Amino acid sequence: MSDTPRPLPPLWFLALITLTGTLAMHIFVPTLPMVARHFGASGAAAQMTLSAYVIGLAAAQIAYGPVSDRYGRRPVLVVGLLIYTVAGLVALTSVSMEMLIVMRFFEALGGGAGLVLGRAIIRDGSAGPEAARRLSLMNLMVMAGPGLSPMLGAFIAEFAGWRAIFLALGCLGLLNLWLVTRYLPASSPSSGQSGWAILHGYLRMLRSPRFLGLVVGGSFASTSMYAFVSAAPFIYIEQLGRPTQEVGVYLAINFLGTWFGSLATSRLAGRMETRLLMVGSNLVTWAGALVFLGVVLTGSLSVPAVVIPMMMVSFGAGIASPMALAEAMAVNPAMAGSSSGLYGCAQMAIGALCAALAGVGGNPAMAAAVVLAGAGLISQIAFLVVGKAKG
Repeated sequence: MSDTPRPLPPLWFLALITLTGTLAMHIFVPTLPMVARHFGASGAAAQMTLSAYVIGLAAAQIAYGPVSDRYGRRPVLVVGLLIYTVAGLVALTSVSMEMLIVMRFFEALGGGAGLVLGRAIIRDGSAGPEAARRLSLMNLMVMAGPGLSPMLGAFIAEFAGWRAIFLALGCLGLLNLWLVTRYLPASSPSSGQSGWAILHGYLRMLRSPRFLGLVVGGSFASTSMYAFVSAAPFIYIEQLGRPTQEVGVYLAINFLGTWFGSLATSRLAGRMETRLLMVGSNLVTWAGALVFLGVVLTGSLSVPAVVIPMMMVSFGAGIASPMALAEAMAVNPAMAGSSSGLYGCAQMAIGALCAALAGVGGNPAMAAAVVLAGAGLISQIAFLVVGKAKG
């Protein structure tokens, strides 16, 4: 695959296939306590449906990247969307928590295709600051999904039951399959490299200190938020006594922070030094996490005391994540799909770990706050080091 930019499909289409995978994760979050009661399971078991989904996204991305570099974007995307659609419709019939967890894993396995390939297609058609700007603009559209989907999920669950969510997701998968045939050329880019050549390129990226620093920093800056997302229903409903319908609203407010962060990135990319942007924005994220931790430690938990610092966390992540991703994919432009997949795999693996750690102990707010504070520190170290790394 050459580094020559190619014409891009419509940005809204790339945003839709990208957000499909994460929307399926966030739309289900407000129903976790409801699902736990339905199956007579613990809150930690219900949170495993989120962890399984994140693990599925991680596994999908490490596979889809190199396969799409070898065979092209369109056929790989079609296969992923088929898996996503079928798994979601089977999840509709779940008779146990274990079956639901497994189906959520396979749903994510299919949904991960859009996450990898939406970003890779942008990199196929742009480079440098322009790629960062387009990624941030796409993030502005993508964030509408996670921002609104918790409210949509709560609404569907209240009026039609939590199973109806999977019917809606199956219909979304079918819509995406139709849109792929219309907007993505059948001759979508492929590298023509052998599997061994792609594997060699993969290993070379894994030996690149700069690539690894960007992946670690960007991943901990962004998907550590899953620690809070998985704990949020239990914080708001059980610790603060708020109704299920409000959980989606509070999560949507938090995601507004990411939206404004992405908007800031679209204006600042190319005007400010990349490393400075990543370090500065992550300082905002880390500060928000420390404020949240202080609120929990002092026993001052309230809705505003949770929402405001979490908006700081998501705002900083909205800047740092697209910048780190664009820089990571620029390390080896000929393997944009593989770079996107490795980056996404690390994001989801770290997100799954953070979501699982948020279920430890009997205080969800404390667990989430500790995870976020630790993640902010790791990201800051990575971004400070990456500017000195070569290759």
